[in-house]
Amino acid sequence: MPELVPALLRQELARLADEDKRLDGRGRWDGREVSLEVDCLYNAEGSAKVIIGGTVVYAGVKFELRTPWPDRPTQGSLMCGAELRPVAGRKYEPGPPSPESIELGRVVDRGIRESGCINMDSLCIVPGEKVWGIMIDIHVLSDQGNIFDACGLAAIAALRTAMVPAERFDVGEDHRLEVNGTPIMASFTRVGGRYVLDASEEEELGGDERIHITLGDEGHLHSLQKGLKGVFTPAEFAEIFEVAQQRCVELRKLVAEKEGN
Repeated sequence: MPELVPALLRQELARLADEDKRLDGRGRWDGREVSLEVDCLYNAEGSAKVIIGGTVVYAGVKFELRTPWPDRPTQGSLMCGAELRPVAGRKYEPGPPSPESIELGRVVDRGIRESGCINMDSLCIVPGEKVWGIMIDIHVLSDQGNIFDACGLAAIAALRTAMVPAERFDVGEDHRLEVNGTPIMASFTRVGGRYVLDASEEEELGGDERIHITLGDEGHLHSLQKGLKGVFTPAEFAEIFEVAQQRCVELRKLVAEKEGN
């Protein structure tokens, strides 16, 4: 029976695709409503909550003093981890990090790291001895599709509103973390033989491969990640890339609005 349900779902998604429709009535490139809240976790130096449809995620930023890597004595560090627990959905199990949670953390990490929005040299306190380490912890409370975009948005919003707790560690005065840019992720899933933006949980269950694109402020491509098996044509990617640029501009404005409040 578990195998039968996705098969029937795939048939229905393919039928709707032929009519240029989706299960929830959205257009092919329509995203669900996005809600962003910042400074929502009292025990984090920077935090954000993102809701996309029924998907809910939190991101928290913490700082620690650490010894730099020997080959990078003047650079701080950035780490991003994600947790997928049963509270997010019945498909997740308790225990050590799953392959899905590891992939989620790495994709979000790569989009931020490759953008260069954080100057690692600016995190140096004493060369070769003491630097700041930044840790981004992501928690998915509800997975109803497209957790990648939700987590990516929450992570960069938390970074852009984070305060470096220098006074607590007796290394100066507290100050806002310097973040040069707002990399935003847009994800696409092949559903019914065509790609759609911001797939729902049902579309992911009955869909195929997915593509995650992270773009910078000027529309530059910082990271591109494909998940699951399958291929896409140059024409498909060109169309996806154009939609991603529009989507990322919208979400970047949302971050800027919250950052200014």
